[in-house]
Amino acid sequence: MIARRTVSLIAVAAFLMMAVTIPVFAQDTAKATFAGGCFWCMEPPYDELDGVISTVPGYAGGDEEDPSYQQVARGNTGHLEVMQVTYDPAKISYEELLKVYWVNIDPLDGGGQFCDRGKQYTTAIFYHNDQQRRLAEQSKQELQDSNQFGPRKIQTTVRSLDEFYRAEEYHQNYYKKNPLRYKLYVNSCGRKQRLEELWGS
Repeated sequence: MIARRTVSLIAVAAFLMMAVTIPVFAQDTAKATFAGGCFWCMEPPYDELDGVISTVPGYAGGDEEDPSYQQVARGNTGHLEVMQVTYDPAKISYEELLKVYWVNIDPLDGGGQFCDRGKQYTTAIFYHNDQQRRLAEQSKQELQDSNQFGPRKIQTTVRSLDEFYRAEEYHQNYYKKNPLRYKLYVNSCGRKQRLEELWGS
């Protein structure tokens, strides 16, 4: 009887420890959401960063509830292909995520990205809170003022994230699941060449 009660007390204690530690972990993470054209291509740069916990391709910015890839690809939902990053702010800052974002897009293109054309492939920074909005706008202005692109205007928008919809499972980690198809797509779309032209190698 005593042994059974001891086991029960241990189980209760373990449950209470889990209940206490899980919310603490959740508070120690943050999310950032970026639209940079094809979401397959926005996943690898962030997966390489220390402090990034996960990357999830999805859709945001439109009115269609829980859209499918086919709906978004037709360009009539208002949604953009986006990448949502979960990260540890103690290891990597939002400012650092923004720096990685800029050098992986063509901020001068307001009609899409590389070979992908249409609003669904345009660039945008979706902020989750006022601090992210301020930092994103500041980062954009600093890039514009740097004269990196001369008088040409940055077309990337900064907007509030209202809702994020996770993309279908076959889009998650596409570059890992289908490495040959992914490399073929990247090379044929002209992404690498254009990024080197804009930012150097």
